[in-house]
Amino acid sequence: MNKEISNLEPRIVWQYFDEILKIPRPSKKEEKIVKYLLDFGKEKGLETLQDEVGNVLIRKNATAGMEDKPWVVLQSHIDMVCEKNSDKVHNFDTDPIEAFIDGDWVTANGTTLGADDGIGVAAQLAILASNDIQHGPIECLFTVDEETGLTGAFGLEPGFLKSNILLNLDSEDDGQVFIGCAGGIDTLAWLPYDKVEAPEGYKSKKIMVSGLLGGHSGDDIEKNRGNANKILNRFLWENHGDLDIKINNFDGGNLRNAIAREAFAIILLPSDLDNKLEERVEQYEKDVKGIFHISEPNLKIEVTDAEEVEFVIDDESAMEFLDAVYACPHGVMAMSQDIKDFVETSTNLASVKFEENEICITTSQRSSIESSKYDIQNMVVSVFKLAGGRTKASDGYPGWKPNSDSKIVAQTAEAYERLFGTKAEVLAIHAGLECGLIGHKYPQMDMTSYGPTIRGAHSPDERIEIESVRKFWLLTLDILKNIPSE
Repeated sequence: MNKEISNLEPRIVWQYFDEILKIPRPSKKEEKIVKYLLDFGKEKGLETLQDEVGNVLIRKNATAGMEDKPWVVLQSHIDMVCEKNSDKVHNFDTDPIEAFIDGDWVTANGTTLGADDGIGVAAQLAILASNDIQHGPIECLFTVDEETGLTGAFGLEPGFLKSNILLNLDSEDDGQVFIGCAGGIDTLAWLPYDKVEAPEGYKSKKIMVSGLLGGHSGDDIEKNRGNANKILNRFLWENHGDLDIKINNFDGGNLRNAIAREAFAIILLPSDLDNKLEERVEQYEKDVKGIFHISEPNLKIEVTDAEEVEFVIDDESAMEFLDAVYACPHGVMAMSQDIKDFVETSTNLASVKFEENEICITTSQRSSIESSKYDIQNMVVSVFKLAGGRTKASDGYPGWKPNSDSKIVAQTAEAYERLFGTKAEVLAIHAGLECGLIGHKYPQMDMTSYGPTIRGAHSPDERIEIESVRKFWLLTLDILKNIPSE
């Protein structure tokens, strides 16, 4: 047990969060946390269910005097994004998260923390375990694989839940109450290439882009952060012909819903152009830092020697690849005309991976308008088709249309102002919450989403503000206590 973290207030929430930190829970590998939840429910004598896709549901009866309250479901996802710094040795399948207190925040040592959405899970467990919290009948829904496919929300069956009111505990800004979210879709492309023998008289070099903030491809897309894939590709595109560059490998980004923080390329160039390459990289780093001097203070672009390689990709395929990645849109595509400063449509060039005889490019599109989501997807598809590639789209997921008459949103906003003396912002979020899919399965569900302040989600810079967890907890207890009777 990390005593420093477990002794934070509210203690019961932080104690469960500390327990969760020890349990590996990568997306699609949630077996250990699922077992923990099933054992927890049974040990507490609570009705505990699991559906076909792996979601866990634990029900708890109303406390004395609260039996006339309606059923309420609290919902969080149990998987976490597994990202680490390139120099960090960590196995997310087996190793606990090394969390520590850093001033007013809790963060992790070189990896994602998993507060997204481990803190929501911890709050649910604290409520289920407590004997002195006033609430009506509640359900706690723990969904699987939110981060890489929304598998749990997709697989949720109508009739599994009794509740008509849902509290989603997966938002990341104290003082904000969410009433809607964007829909999304993933678009993958594969570009073919032929291997050719590495030419003689050429030297192997590694160009690395690092130090970027990355972040969530929905929440952080408007913050003018650099995309390592785009930055590295631009350099190769601009210098490919002049320096006679041959490409052996290009690897950048990992997750469809994270902005690429790091990317590298293994290249060959004539040995006598070695010094010129270093000069070009040095100048290019200055140029790019000039673009991102505020938003990316730790940006680095470096060139080092690399091991000799046996092959490179053919020049024609290399140019088609560089052209396509250069032309592929990334970032904010449209701002809302209805909600001030709200991103309506965006796209993320998430990752580039060399596979056997083809290059896989993963992108994701988001929009609060369904037709715009497909419009930007078609734009991405067209780019890679022009380069001779093949494409495939995921099924996508719907957005959550704001309901201005939502009673639970009104109650949540009122409670926040009464408890903390400041008005909560009621707004939509440019990210895919499970509320969209749950609302599609349960159209009568009255939903809201809120949470404590988390920064750097989906990156090793992830951290959670300690004071905001206290407020998040008090707000949740107040909502449960004051839900109007049926």
